[in-house]
Amino acid sequence: MSQDWDAGRLDSDLEGVAFDTLAVRAGQHRTPEAEHGEPMFFTSSYVFRTAADAAARFAGEVPGNVYSRYTNPTVRAFEERIAALEGAEQAVATATGMAAIMAVVMSFCSAGDHVLVSRSVFGSTISLFEKYFKRFGVEVDYVPLAELSGWDAAIKANTKLLFVESPSNPLAELVDIAALAEIAHAKGAMLVVDNCFCTPALQQPLKLGADVVVHSATKFIDGQGRCMGGVVAGRGEQMKEVVGFLRTAGPTLSPFNAWIFLKGLETLGLRMKAHCANAQVLAEWLEQQDGIEKVHYAGLKSHPQHDLAARQQRGFGAVVSFEVKGGKEGAWRFIDATRLISITANLGDSKTTITHPSTTSHGRLAPQEREAAGIRDSLIRVAVGLEDVADLQADLARGLAAL
Repeated sequence: MSQDWDAGRLDSDLEGVAFDTLAVRAGQHRTPEAEHGEPMFFTSSYVFRTAADAAARFAGEVPGNVYSRYTNPTVRAFEERIAALEGAEQAVATATGMAAIMAVVMSFCSAGDHVLVSRSVFGSTISLFEKYFKRFGVEVDYVPLAELSGWDAAIKANTKLLFVESPSNPLAELVDIAALAEIAHAKGAMLVVDNCFCTPALQQPLKLGADVVVHSATKFIDGQGRCMGGVVAGRGEQMKEVVGFLRTAGPTLSPFNAWIFLKGLETLGLRMKAHCANAQVLAEWLEQQDGIEKVHYAGLKSHPQHDLAARQQRGFGAVVSFEVKGGKEGAWRFIDATRLISITANLGDSKTTITHPSTTSHGRLAPQEREAAGIRDSLIRVAVGLEDVADLQADLARGLAAL
């Protein structure tokens, strides 16, 4: 974009607008072409007016694009929109959700630092900490997610980060984010929250006291299972470190994927309301069925953290997990009997998915690690989509009949 260009009236005035308006319009800066939709900038590099201009851009002395590994207008639009929705000063996009977690730890931790991680996190998150971060001298311990006293007791003098998913994958367990932030800050540590399951449409951890939020944009932010990406959001000074990591290491989001995510964000609020409504109906129905031993969904009054979820979230989410009679064999029979729902480990899609966590998303964990995380062989996870809920219920009834 020309430094002489002034979009003026062509850009939207977003002062004081609501969440759904930000989800549609935040981050867009129109070019001299005056386009209505967001453009895609497919370029690896950028040209400069003079050698001095190039030197100043590379040195960070003047703003502007340098190289698409870490500056791209389409990616920046996505970052600015996420920052607006999360209430962050800045967001930084990454190639995947796992790359976002990697970027946080690599940006803020060094060998000898200590990280506390919830036991209730995605299997690949545990693998990243156990197999890779530990190898480079980062100490890692695990704490039951909901037990605030356990977090307080486990913090050491060298603890740098507390890392949680809330709600967790796949058991919909929660932690009181505001209370945990106070515990972390009292000991000089940062709180990082994986907000993938809720998205900012349902929960804004930064406003509850968290320091950093991470997302797998692959999930609900996209909303249709099309492409992969991640994002980190927080204060500007913190995000400078993350940008520096991307500039050097390069786990960068592509402009095309950023454009897809921008389109996904336009319907995020509407979709999350519909996801939550369908999930609530199915969770209540499953809880009444023979063959179901337990349903994990914070929208149920039987959930031990129902009140906490109602207080810190604006909805209960789209993921319903439940335990069936018959262990692994029963769970597999249930899954195989469905005919509408997709058997896949992805979630956040408009299409409902079903999976067996102990042999898929958490399959690489040792049996004792799965047990500690509450991932039993009888557990099934359904990520509820946007189909007619009666059709979803009928398909799950096929699974029940197979038990």
